[in-house]
Amino acid sequence: MLVHPQFDPIALELGPLAIHWYGLTYLAAFGLFVWLATIRASRPPYSTAGWTRRDVEDLLFYGVLGVIVGGRIGYVLFYKPGYYADNPLEALAVWKGGMAFHGGMLGVFVAMALFARARGRRFFEVTDLIAPCVPTGLAMGRLGNFINGELWGRAADPSLPWAMIYPQSGSSIPRHPSPLYQFALEGLLLFALLWWYARKPRATGKVSGAFLVGYGVLRFIAEYFREPDAFLGLLAWNLSMGQWLCLPMVAAGVAIWVWAGRRAEVR
Repeated sequence: MLVHPQFDPIALELGPLAIHWYGLTYLAAFGLFVWLATIRASRPPYSTAGWTRRDVEDLLFYGVLGVIVGGRIGYVLFYKPGYYADNPLEALAVWKGGMAFHGGMLGVFVAMALFARARGRRFFEVTDLIAPCVPTGLAMGRLGNFINGELWGRAADPSLPWAMIYPQSGSSIPRHPSPLYQFALEGLLLFALLWWYARKPRATGKVSGAFLVGYGVLRFIAEYFREPDAFLGLLAWNLSMGQWLCLPMVAAGVAIWVWAGRRAEVR
């Protein structure tokens, strides 16, 4: 049976400056996004539409703002609305932790809509460009979760070769290393599938729809191995909050994918 290594969260200290592993995973995520999105922008139909590396860098700026603002608002509204209603100023204390992927995703959608409007581009043209470039960033985030020893999994069969004890959980129960599952599923696997799907020109909106469906399904599966938030537990039908938030995501993805195909047929 394995034991979580309990990494030092600080990767490097330069005098008074402490560089955390989690910060490095974010830098890696940003670097991968710029690299992959630049590759996509250099190929048709984006290259013929005038996309440049500068556009990609601006997209990253908009996206980071969307993730931070949307992720925090999503956590406040989806996970602890009662607590923050009683302590509204705590909603601004982002340094205390508390971000929600689904909120961050909605924040990115708003940011991409603002970018599209400012540049005179179609919304789904923008989201189709970035969709295959997002999973590697998600993978880096899950790697950061594992290094930090957070978001550990549910109890696992002790005979499972990779079952892991998380001392920071306050118990010696062997658990699924769920951040690594998510790293593999919604990170590497989703990237491979979307990059393959987007290798050929698709009707505008189809790649975005595929991302929503792919992430929603893979995250839904991964949630069966992830320990639910202690303050929420499992909700109706023994589903976690993450799973419930994935359902409308998948439905929206299917609707967008079908709509994009029909719209292309009409043209």
